[in-house]
Amino acid sequence: QVQLVESGGGLVQAGGSLTLSCAASGSVFSIGAMHWYRQAPGKQRELLATITSGGHANYADSVKDRFTISRDNAKNTVSLQMNSLKSEDTAVYYCYGQISGGSGFRGYWGQGTQVTVSS
Repeated sequence: QVQLVESGGGLVQAGGSLTLSCAASGSVFSIGAMHWYRQAPGKQRELLATITSGGHANYADSVKDRFTISRDNAKNTVSLQMNSLKSEDTAVYYCYGQISGGSGFRGYWGQGTQVTVSS
């Protein structure tokens, strides 16, 4: 079984920074694209950033120039560096990845980590 586990959430003041991490464990054979999403109360889950297996990144306009996604293929981890945080960044943050356990790729979600930005 494959698991994705996020860490690094917490409470931060507006203008501050946080780094979220997501680690894949279990029967991981290969990892494709990895993504970070967030979901605020009463809102739909929003795609924030994507990084391909080759390291190419894309961002939503709402976080471009503030957030940076990166990955460490050797450690099976993906991170999200978040700078200049705003109160509207408050949400539960999830990582999602296309992962192969050796018999094709499927999508996996992490359990989520809460980020709260105080104004």
